[in-house]
Amino acid sequence: MNLSKIAVAFAAFGMAPVALAQSTESIAEAVDDVDAIERVEVTGSFIKRTSLEGDLPVTVISRVEIDAQGITSAEQLMLNLNIASNSNDNLASNAGIVGGEERGNNGASSANLRQQGASSTLVLLNGRRVATHGLKGRSVDLNSIPFAAIERVEVLRDGASAIYGTDAIGGVINFILVKNYQGVRAEAFTDITEEGGGNIHKVNILAGTGDLDNDGYNLMGSLSFKKAEILRGSDRDFTNTFQPDRGLSPDTRGAPFASINNRFLDPNDPASIHYNLIGNGLINPETGEANNVLNVLSLPGQPGCDAFEGMGEDTGALWNRANETRSCAWDYPRASVLQQPVESIDFVGRATYEINDNMDGFIEFLGSEVTSNKVFEPNQITPWAIGSGDWETLGGGWYPSTGDSYQYVVDALADYYGADQLNIGAPIAYRWRCIDCGPREIETVTTAYKLQLGLDGTYEGWDYKVGLSRSSNEAESELGTGYHYTERLAEAIGTGALNPFLLPGQSQSAAGLAALEAASAEGVILFGGETTMTQFDASVSGDLGYTLFSDNSIMIAAGVDIRREEYHFNGDRRAADNRPDIYGAPFDDANELEDVHRTIEAVFVETLIPVVDTFELNVAVRHDEYSGFGGTTNPKYGFTYRPTDELLFRGAYSTGFRVPSFNQLFNGLTEVPYTGTDFADPESCPGGIVQPDNPACQPITPVTFTGGQRDLGPEESEQSSVGLVWSPSSDFSISVDWWEIIIDGTIQVPARDDLIENYALFQDNFIRDGSGNLVAVDQRFINAGERNTSGVEVMSDIKGDYGGGKWHISFNGSYLIEDKKKLLDNAEFGPNLVGTHSRGNIPLRWKHTIQMFYTFNDWTYNLTQVFRDGYQDEVPPGIESGAIYPENWDPYVSSYTIYNASVFYSGIENLELTFGIKNLFDRDPPFTAHQNDFSPGAAFDPRVADPRGRAYTLRVAYTF
Repeated sequence: MNLSKIAVAFAAFGMAPVALAQSTESIAEAVDDVDAIERVEVTGSFIKRTSLEGDLPVTVISRVEIDAQGITSAEQLMLNLNIASNSNDNLASNAGIVGGEERGNNGASSANLRQQGASSTLVLLNGRRVATHGLKGRSVDLNSIPFAAIERVEVLRDGASAIYGTDAIGGVINFILVKNYQGVRAEAFTDITEEGGGNIHKVNILAGTGDLDNDGYNLMGSLSFKKAEILRGSDRDFTNTFQPDRGLSPDTRGAPFASINNRFLDPNDPASIHYNLIGNGLINPETGEANNVLNVLSLPGQPGCDAFEGMGEDTGALWNRANETRSCAWDYPRASVLQQPVESIDFVGRATYEINDNMDGFIEFLGSEVTSNKVFEPNQITPWAIGSGDWETLGGGWYPSTGDSYQYVVDALADYYGADQLNIGAPIAYRWRCIDCGPREIETVTTAYKLQLGLDGTYEGWDYKVGLSRSSNEAESELGTGYHYTERLAEAIGTGALNPFLLPGQSQSAAGLAALEAASAEGVILFGGETTMTQFDASVSGDLGYTLFSDNSIMIAAGVDIRREEYHFNGDRRAADNRPDIYGAPFDDANELEDVHRTIEAVFVETLIPVVDTFELNVAVRHDEYSGFGGTTNPKYGFTYRPTDELLFRGAYSTGFRVPSFNQLFNGLTEVPYTGTDFADPESCPGGIVQPDNPACQPITPVTFTGGQRDLGPEESEQSSVGLVWSPSSDFSISVDWWEIIIDGTIQVPARDDLIENYALFQDNFIRDGSGNLVAVDQRFINAGERNTSGVEVMSDIKGDYGGGKWHISFNGSYLIEDKKKLLDNAEFGPNLVGTHSRGNIPLRWKHTIQMFYTFNDWTYNLTQVFRDGYQDEVPPGIESGAIYPENWDPYVSSYTIYNASVFYSGIENLELTFGIKNLFDRDPPFTAHQNDFSPGAAFDPRVADPRGRAYTLRVAYTF
């Protein structure tokens, strides 16, 4: 039987919603042929079988289904997969500043199934591992997957530690490439948004010669190029962050026309207050309160905050800054990008040779280069960040007390606050968004390859395969525009050449622009890293020839898996004696790591035991030896029970064991200043909530410690699932599967909120100076207590005939029951996180996809509904403290539903045409008021919704 029949048969047995757009064969015929299908290996088992249902649930996604939905990359596929997590694992969610665990995540997109994290989701290519991303170091980069050469994707919705390795906890995604191809196929695809920006284009060619069965050989190759264009925040109206009536306002006073700050030179010298124009703040004549940060544009008689694009009135009350009533803010999230520009080129070549009737040998090479460009808002500049404070020599970045702009600021302040409150002649401490500096850009180039040698064959009725591979992934990030040498930047401002106080219509002087150009650090290598993996694997499977109380024999598979994983990370590449500081550049020198490696040696055995004709056991065990961590043995027990031909029950239990990644072990200590204004000392302020009227609960800005811990231990897990499949006819099937994952010793970065809420347990993570002042919060990796996650997945297929054509409806839904954790073994479990906002992952309660196909003659029509449940929004600090409650504040983010449609035509010989519309009704993402500093997006969340809006796709494929 050909592959299209196999795919349809999978669907008929409830394993996947497979699109029929390009299949003109009878569904009934395909289902009738199921018994004639030769034994095939399905993801999750090394035992080939004729029964397409096993003890573990598998979803098969065909090439046809992928094309019908206009999916062009593995990253897009994950965003559409219902069991995938809504987390910071894609380029859209890592487009701006990131810190902590996401730091150094440039250019990477990862798979994350069932909320378990990218490190606990195993990604395979043709059933074998590939090297992880060179910067991230702990998960496979989906951008390096040669997506154009994919034949199908198999998703194992359960753990498979006893089969593929101890880290296969959340699930397994197996990308299966085309093999044994003859002919030439050229394809072009374009995806154009209606509102502009974010367009996607792709071309690829696939060619092959020789039929393995008839000629004894096959040579094939695939070459693909893809370009995803930039989508800027300013390209979509819904990204407006100035919506204070809904609880959203940008938390920055760094504006294109600089705000004025009360920061004085020496906090230990009270007299130094007179060295700053506004000293320790000015008393507002209307409110009687001190305005510590203010902007003269907001004063009566001045042009107003909205005189500049992206500026507006600062709603400080949302950030517990209610006294800052004469301040402007800038919509910095809108200046970020919603889709990073990415270009990729990949090649796949495979040569297969029939050595004899029972043995095939092959060599396969995959190579790719991916260039991504992170583009986000220009730097915010403050003199205390770029200089030494030496304003008297005009070298410290303080704005000098001369010139027309200085006099304009003085006059405006004197008119409103009174000249007696000013230290006229003193320099200005400011917060300036340097638009002329340009957006910050970091370009990351990732090159990857894999060379795979293999032998497949049979010997006296036993199937075997042997493989040897070497794979690598190397990534390097380079500074683009928007980054400048700190000393030169400070000098340009301190001498007055560069002016933060230019009114609308004014421009920087030629001298200022020249100074800015001379200070540019564009082209400096930020960091780079590489992972490599060498793997040898061998397995054998076959029929033991023994039976119990069944007509079917006991099947067995056994094998070995030996691999060596290597990793290194480079920090600043400049000579050690020539490293002038670059303002705001996120160098990771603390994480520089020479070559480290580990070796994993494993043996495994799997048995399929037909106890009786209706009841079957699947038992497997795997032993892994990790250098540095010792050995671990992980079993798996599964069963299938078919009381009737129409009904099947299945279940499985297994354990897992995941060792820390190299980053989690060896990353150095990084100190990141906390820049928010919503954090008070939890020792004196319950919940760390700022209370403006309480002197003991004022905002503090301690340093945050992030980094690795060399004494981290492994995670240990238990995975369980129970389900049923009901297929009363060849035209209808439904499956329901319950699953649970329990992980002990979870490796995680403790969230600041978790540390605050459990302050009594984590007092040691709050580091204080000799006077008891909180100066740092330790958020390095820890082995936390326990995490429990469970859910239910539902799939159904129904097919039939109508009007001379064939229709097909598939449903795929995922319901998350529980996601809760405790940080220490002796702590209580926290609340169920399902349906709540998180800064890493949003565990949505319910997600589903409904696909409807109708095929008539040469035409196939498709309509797909994608649904994402709503969830509790993050509460802004001003609302949380009770300082403000906006009129239109809604603590609940609404659900998100979009429809995609496509039509496929194959009436012209050798030509295929597909036209589609994504987001048919042009649905905007739901509004969310989460904090932009710590979660992606501006007024929406890219982890849940696509910001591109309605888009039109066209795919043309021609076979020569």
